[in-house]
Amino acid sequence: MIADPDLRSAEAAAGRLSPWRFSVAPMMDWTDRHCRAFHRVLSRRARLYTEMVTTGAVLHGPRERLLGFAPGEHPVALQLGGSDPGDLARAARIAADHGYDEVNLNVGCPSDRVQEGRFGACLMREPALVGDCVAAMKAAVAVPVTVKCRLGVDEQDTEAALDAMAASVFAAGADALVVHARKAWLQGLSPKENREVPPLDHGRVHRLKAAWPDRPVAINGGIATAAEARRQLAHLDGVMMGRAAYGEPAELLRVDPELFGEPAPVADPFAAAEAMEPYLAARLAEGLRLHAITRHMLGLFNGRPGARAYRRHLATAGTRADADLATLREAVRLVARETERAAA
Repeated sequence: MIADPDLRSAEAAAGRLSPWRFSVAPMMDWTDRHCRAFHRVLSRRARLYTEMVTTGAVLHGPRERLLGFAPGEHPVALQLGGSDPGDLARAARIAADHGYDEVNLNVGCPSDRVQEGRFGACLMREPALVGDCVAAMKAAVAVPVTVKCRLGVDEQDTEAALDAMAASVFAAGADALVVHARKAWLQGLSPKENREVPPLDHGRVHRLKAAWPDRPVAINGGIATAAEARRQLAHLDGVMMGRAAYGEPAELLRVDPELFGEPAPVADPFAAAEAMEPYLAARLAEGLRLHAITRHMLGLFNGRPGARAYRRHLATAGTRADADLATLREAVRLVARETERAAA
């Protein structure tokens, strides 16, 4: 259902909708190329992001394995981790040459490993350096360069810290700023706790946008539905959905109708599973195990009768070396049977 027919009005027809209107957050161990292929089945319009890749890995690692993606993933952005302007410029150029639509700098990850490398959320303390990094990347590539940050870290005042970061990156030419609307505590909280314990402050991001009316500002954190995303878009240029998009992927079927005024690519989760079959078949033919892809699809039927049986089947039979398309089809049939019983 289209929530607002005016979305296809003059603004949309003129192409003025922000490129960052809706995106799926970069998430370590989750948003790999197989996850992105699945999410693209659910939404044509969502902007997709890679897992964070360090500049060292881009410059010296196996590039095709780290950076490869399918043409159908567009629009897709590479998230980089690093703090050396020269290395970031070189990595951004490689990303652009690979065909990415955007390069995003991580200034939000609070893990110990990231802090040891002097990048991620600890860079909230060094807005001038982040600005230098953005300027170097902008000089190296023509694609958009964006930043994803936190409200602040540790004892920082979130008003001053976020203002300083925004001023620095926008002065350096950043094309958009995505703000995870929580502080990060660099000591005492795990990365998981940093996604849940610090309180959300969406209002702080709204105030930032009011201060920068002509610069794209998007919000991340605690937004679980397309309806909630639409409410945020009354204040901001974009919404980034993270764990909810991964754990409840069927919610992405609402994105194109409710946020872009366009039909969803597929009718329902059953059609989504079927639409994934060509991709699955191609990867299986290359020697990939089924579970490498279906692990991202475990939440597809959440909330429906048979969802638990579906997850159990994929988590057991789906992990076997001989698992194939028939394994997925049987898992889906378990949901269909329970749905029929519930309707009888």
